[in-house]
Amino acid sequence: MKTKIISIIVSLVLMSQIHAQTLNQEIVTDGETPYLLGAIDKNGLEGNNYTSWFSKNYDDYEFDKVTIEALKSKLKDYQITLFMGTWCGDSKQEVPRFYKVLEACNFSANQLTVIAVSKKPYMYKQSPNHKEAGLNIHRVPTFIFYKDRKEVNRIVEHPVERFEKDMLNIVTTNAYKSNYQIVTKVHTILKEDGLHGLKKQSKKLVKAFNGKVGSMFELNTYGRILYSTNRKEEAITVFDLNTKLFPDQPRTYMTLANTLGVGGEREKAITVLEKAITLFPENDDLKENLEVVKTN
Repeated sequence: MKTKIISIIVSLVLMSQIHAQTLNQEIVTDGETPYLLGAIDKNGLEGNNYTSWFSKNYDDYEFDKVTIEALKSKLKDYQITLFMGTWCGDSKQEVPRFYKVLEACNFSANQLTVIAVSKKPYMYKQSPNHKEAGLNIHRVPTFIFYKDRKEVNRIVEHPVERFEKDMLNIVTTNAYKSNYQIVTKVHTILKEDGLHGLKKQSKKLVKAFNGKVGSMFELNTYGRILYSTNRKEEAITVFDLNTKLFPDQPRTYMTLANTLGVGGEREKAITVLEKAITLFPENDDLKENLEVVKTN
């Protein structure tokens, strides 16, 4: 029995050491800016390569004290998972502000999980252990609020108003709608109804979101995430939807055509580009793209 207890203790110590070794892992490559990857905490963000932007944006943020007082007692019932990139401008600006609000609320560090993702093309907005898998992390930072192990809501990229006000909405009425609602809707359809469901509801989505999507990059980024995680057909469908929401943007057609071309659907790619050229006859980029697709 004594031997078994010692064995358990040794195992726990080893697990603790492994965790300590992997926390705040920094990727350093010659000629490139260092970045954190995987599980991190505030100590990592206050490291030599990150403290300049973290400390400045933390110190500069002035929260509303009345809202903090209203938020403080309610927030303690939640767990929060944050996905960010230390290479990302929005993360550099928003994450320090978020930490300041949490600390003003005396929020326990044990209830916060922070995952730093990569910007490399082969790991675009992914972490080493793929903690982001299935969570629709298409923009960073993303702050996910959980209660009783269920997602309640999230703040995507930046607050709609201010962190403390957005968070108070989430933990009270929860009438909060984050940025990029078109992506939320498309992701939900794919999750519940699959690719066929998205294709079937495409016209309704165009009608519902026409003029309500900030830019073509909302779906473009989401499609890129799908493609990088080997969901190519879903990515193509999203890029096609984007051409319908932004028919006046040549880049939407190029993105769709390039994705079709890389996926071996050369004739479809040519058709998309030829249609785009009739809409934008003076656009040289479309013409060059068409020549590239035809000769490959």
